[in-house]
Amino acid sequence: MTDHPAVLPAAERLVRSGEFDIAVYEYGEPLAGGESQDTIVLVHGWPDDHHLWDRVVPLLADRFHVVTYDTRGHGRSTRTDRTEDYRLEHFAADFFAVADAVSPDAPVHILAHDWGSVQMWEAVCEPRAAGRIASFTSVSGPNLDHLGAWVRSRLSRGKVWGPFTQLLSSAYTGLFMTPGVPRVVLAPLGTEKMWSRFVALMNETSPANIKLGPEFRRDFFDGMRIYRANILQRLSDPRERRTEVPVQLIIARRDVAVRPAGYDDTKDWAPNLYRREVGGGHWLPFSHPELLATSTLELIDSLRTGEAPRALRRAEVGTPQRPFENQLLVITGGGSGIGRETALAFAREGAEVVLSDINVDSAKETVDLIAAEGGTAHAYQLDVSSEEAVAEHAAAVIATHGVPDILINNAGVGAAGDFFDTPAAEFDRVLDINLHGVINGCRTFGKAMADRGLGGHIVNLSSMAAYTPQRGFAAYSTSKSAVFMFSDCLRAELAGKGIGVHTICPGIVHTNIVATTRFSGVSAADEAAEQQRYDKLYAARRYGPEKVADQIVKAVERGRDVVPVTPEAWLQYRFNRFAPAVARFFAARVKLT
Repeated sequence: MTDHPAVLPAAERLVRSGEFDIAVYEYGEPLAGGESQDTIVLVHGWPDDHHLWDRVVPLLADRFHVVTYDTRGHGRSTRTDRTEDYRLEHFAADFFAVADAVSPDAPVHILAHDWGSVQMWEAVCEPRAAGRIASFTSVSGPNLDHLGAWVRSRLSRGKVWGPFTQLLSSAYTGLFMTPGVPRVVLAPLGTEKMWSRFVALMNETSPANIKLGPEFRRDFFDGMRIYRANILQRLSDPRERRTEVPVQLIIARRDVAVRPAGYDDTKDWAPNLYRREVGGGHWLPFSHPELLATSTLELIDSLRTGEAPRALRRAEVGTPQRPFENQLLVITGGGSGIGRETALAFAREGAEVVLSDINVDSAKETVDLIAAEGGTAHAYQLDVSSEEAVAEHAAAVIATHGVPDILINNAGVGAAGDFFDTPAAEFDRVLDINLHGVINGCRTFGKAMADRGLGGHIVNLSSMAAYTPQRGFAAYSTSKSAVFMFSDCLRAELAGKGIGVHTICPGIVHTNIVATTRFSGVSAADEAAEQQRYDKLYAARRYGPEKVADQIVKAVERGRDVVPVTPEAWLQYRFNRFAPAVARFFAARVKLT
């Protein structure tokens, strides 16, 4: 999925820093309504220039005075072939020169990536930072002194795995620090076409989202001097570097260069710390611009108002929290069965729950159960088969409670009966609730989650019936199989947004869906008898909805994509993958209804 935000016009100027001219680009007005707007300075890393931020700037410029610049040796800023000019203290001096020029009377906020973030760590640990830097959002770039101290600390305690994995991830820097070799070895990669493809692959995004500067090839090789100028010195002889500036770490779990463990001790040097881990690669400004903009805005707004939003509270380091504390859960079909037990399970782990059901009284009963255990929940009446009703519900929930962090599309109905005995209206009813109810929830709440850019989880309730052909369950199995494939497709689409999609496939579980299943082609009396018979059979199985709820919680915690729940669901899932013809053979000869 590729977005193409409008490229905003920039006011360009040069700012002098020592003997260097720094090319600066400003967006938005520094003055609005007679009051100074906050200024956000965006700093790029290697091998980028200010174009790294082309997809982020439009998301910030309507509220802020946004400033980007080409760091020394890059883009239109002064170039140099002296390695010592790439020392971190010089980059920090350049930043302060830019900040003084673009916001002389007020401190600025920083959003920085890669080596730009490393440079800004140097700046925020300087005494001047207290009056010039209001906040620092660091993306995929550690403080080298902190990283060196972390390595020493771990090795001194015999903990070698973390430093070893970081060494493997950083092995490429040895090549970069060898004079002359990169221009020979990396010449094929140092072209716009190949680098765009490489970055797109590493970040699971479209090459069209990768924007490189006109001087990319020079920046690619010249910029490698920053590795030779800083890495060995800072890692081998780390300094004591502290800051009181509020710092927000954006850590990409699939970062090929920096391992998340390397930030574990950052709280020791930056006490006002927030940490967000996201499912992305190293170049988040290209792949997750919304995430970076939203995260930066939440930190700035919290400093301005004194009120931290739910997601920022969750990211605060050093505050004990339950696994889902400060997270909002939205679940359909929460009035009974799997929905009720799942709502209770997440509430026990700290989540605030918004639950809906076609029977609002049942939903309210679940809310009372959650409240009795000290949790927070809200009940709504909802018919998930109605696209308009779900859209109105989502708008009301988001306006009142915010965008959910976890969406669980659980509402569903049972159906049985031979296909030719099943009226078209009944078949459509099952599809409308079981399939379109899931689609409606994802289209509304899921889109809001994707637009917000902070990732999250979507849980869709499928069934063992999705991959188990059976006579007499055409409508139900079709609806659940469609949910299964829909979830696979949605998972692929949302991977770049950091949203996990989890498909839950219960097997024989005793819930009230069994007692309310409609049987087509039989009399009312026979239908009641069948409902009672199957309810007793499922009850004898002794597998309750609370066990499914436990698996749903684990699926979200562990990032599991497809979860067959009961033993028979798991065995059938494996069996159907390796011997589907056998499953079809028995389906044609055995009828359960």
